[in-house]
Amino acid sequence: MSANQAGTPIEGDHADMLRDALSGLMHQPKTLPGKYLWDDIGSDLYDRICHNEGYYTSRQETELLLSIKSDVSRRIGQSATVVEFGSGASRKIRILLNALIQPDTYVAIDIAGEYLNAAIQQLRPEYPLIRMIPVCADYTETVHLPLSLSDRAVLGFYPGPSIGNFHPNDARTFLERARTTLGSSLFLIGTDGTQDTERLNRAYAGPDGLMAAFHLNVLARLNRECNADFDVENFDHNIRVLRDPNRVEAHLVARKSAEYRLGGQTITFEAGESILTDTSFKYTPKDFHVLASRAGWKIIDFWQDDIGSSCLHLLEC
Repeated sequence: MSANQAGTPIEGDHADMLRDALSGLMHQPKTLPGKYLWDDIGSDLYDRICHNEGYYTSRQETELLLSIKSDVSRRIGQSATVVEFGSGASRKIRILLNALIQPDTYVAIDIAGEYLNAAIQQLRPEYPLIRMIPVCADYTETVHLPLSLSDRAVLGFYPGPSIGNFHPNDARTFLERARTTLGSSLFLIGTDGTQDTERLNRAYAGPDGLMAAFHLNVLARLNRECNADFDVENFDHNIRVLRDPNRVEAHLVARKSAEYRLGGQTITFEAGESILTDTSFKYTPKDFHVLASRAGWKIIDFWQDDIGSSCLHLLEC
């Protein structure tokens, strides 16, 4: 249990967020864990971002998934249980559920509970023969599912390509923990290898303001849930395309110097100082296969789109 600046106890998940936020904001350079972007408001904003023409990652991966769904279905066989990490609005899962042969169960794991439950409520009438199990959890940790997977065909699914939001060392840890969660299984996972700076800027800068709102919401969330007093309007959303390794960083940059209170601590900003809120690492197929192999997975197939940026990998454990 922690206390805010007024002395009110902060418990549970909010206490974890307060601890993590203080750890990142009291050091240089300032950071906030990307997982806290994903409350119900953030999830809704991201769903809207995925409909933007410039945000190519979701569109390209969807097109690729449609083209390879039959291959995946043949690999996994009949009566499979599908476990999706970071299910969000559960849009892409419909492609798999429609393609698989009489799938038995869909387990959706997401950190935003209300958003997760709403998505499952929408899915249930569409797939009355499939058991739907929502699991509200931080999937960056090992998730203990409320069912046994030992006696069934299992397909893990992690689209996005959200694996890029982990630092490579953390991505390896996630893949290792996913092995524990899934047991003996197949795992379909997406990556993005785009290196075109102009294209990345169009996708991640978001000229319509939705991407900025998505990242600024993390400060508003700290205000709502941890009683912080950040002036959200003092920060601008900024992205940086960087190399070695190839990645896109999202920052919130202070327009002017300021002091804010969080958890009884004073957070000081100079004008132009930034908070790193998220990173998207870009993987070539070879680089991702090395990473997955080190985490104990065997690569059994992979598919790329026509321009070689979006890729789906089928792993086996």
